[in-house]
Amino acid sequence: MALTRKIAIDLGTTNTLMYVPKKGIVLNEPSVVAISSDNNAVLAIGRQAQQMIGRTPETITAHRPLKDGVIADFRIAEAMLRYLIKQTGASVKFFRPEVLVSVPANITSTERRAVVDATLSAGAKSVYLIKEPVAAAIGANIPIGESSGHMIVDIGGGTTEAAVISLGGVVSAHSSRVGGNVFDAAIIEHIRKRYGLVIGEPTAEFIKKEIGSAIPEEEPESLSVRGRDVATGLPKETVISSHEVTEALREPLSEVMLTIKHVLQDTPPELSADIIDKGIVLTGGGAALKNIDQLISHGTAVPVYIADDPLVCVVKGAGAALDNLETYKRSILLTK
Repeated sequence: MALTRKIAIDLGTTNTLMYVPKKGIVLNEPSVVAISSDNNAVLAIGRQAQQMIGRTPETITAHRPLKDGVIADFRIAEAMLRYLIKQTGASVKFFRPEVLVSVPANITSTERRAVVDATLSAGAKSVYLIKEPVAAAIGANIPIGESSGHMIVDIGGGTTEAAVISLGGVVSAHSSRVGGNVFDAAIIEHIRKRYGLVIGEPTAEFIKKEIGSAIPEEEPESLSVRGRDVATGLPKETVISSHEVTEALREPLSEVMLTIKHVLQDTPPELSADIIDKGIVLTGGGAALKNIDQLISHGTAVPVYIADDPLVCVVKGAGAALDNLETYKRSILLTK
């Protein structure tokens, strides 16, 4: 089997995806690492570690090494990247691969350095960076090299990235640390306050996917939820409606709307006219929330479209950029 020489990585707060040119997406694993508190050793990475969240004994801790789209724990992030790069078939000893990593649009120089250093330490020969909105636009088949304006909104696990792109670069962009994880936290808090019921992140995510909606639905759905009673500490079950989930999501969705409006307000008039014609394209896991396109369209008076396969647009776009570095050189961030 030929060794992998190039890898594009969507290093997400919730999931890490890897793309190899000519092979496509070869890996999609949760960005979770299980650590032994006894000797600080890595016990599990990815899907196996995710299954441990909320279920571990005192001697094991399930960590998310990324927070709000950037590296929060360098050592654990490096261990995760090293493991995942090896899973793609790349050799980190003899033929170290070239790696392109997507990063938030508003990443600081310190955060950028952490991504580069962690990727190099994990076995990369060289590292390129690309801003997530640009990668998402490429992955959504938006012709970013044109002189007309295109608006992309990527709602990930840790951040919402909104940007207007023209001539291969970002004209205006805004990012907020609100995404799928904050949506889940809002659902957890709502259920705790209203029902005195404590639930975990996996349950909150399940509720969001099953009955979550960005706007109230005419015919509300309901779902049975189980957790721990705050008062007694005993197991408890209750039923919640989709209207309650919509109410719980109101505040974080308002933050998403503010992020989008900031970008539109900073966009030059000529490009604003293009956006009215072409609309806003949604990518990322948050695009899967029911009726979110209607909410954004109503709040901006601009048509909104959900990209095909919104979850994988960033990694597909990063892969296309890596495979055509000369074509997309204006969109790549230098790492030196």
